[in-house]
Amino acid sequence: MKISVFAVGRMKAGPEKELADRYFERFSKSGPAVGLEFSGIAEIPESRAQGTAERKREEGDRLRQHLASGAALILLDERGKNISSEDFATRIAALRDGGRRAMTVAIGGPDGHDPSLRETAELVLSFGAQTWPHQMVRVMLGEQLYRAATILSGHPYHRA
Repeated sequence: MKISVFAVGRMKAGPEKELADRYFERFSKSGPAVGLEFSGIAEIPESRAQGTAERKREEGDRLRQHLASGAALILLDERGKNISSEDFATRIAALRDGGRRAMTVAIGGPDGHDPSLRETAELVLSFGAQTWPHQMVRVMLGEQLYRAATILSGHPYHRA
């Protein structure tokens, strides 16, 4: 299954980008052994629309254009479900084993995701109730995708 990341906002050079890139690189190397292929990160600039609802709608429309036909959509949102790393890995494996060919994990802009996307997402996921900076979310997502691949392969990186 091909896994891509869609992000509203650009990641600037610096230690956060280096760390995120390191985890995504680890995932791209470890994922194929368990049927997960990292197909990259698509970045778009934040919408410049005046109102919050309009900004969310514009960014949501751009995400819909990016989604492969039949792709599973996972939204990252502070109001989403807070699940364990093992559960995250199990959910990814279930999508893969259920015949899904693609999955996109979306990081929204400062205003969050359009409500219509929340209705169609396979999972709305939270990395905790706190609000995290965009750069940190990328690091955490890269690490969790890498961790999911190691969990699925039985690698000792993840110890419970």
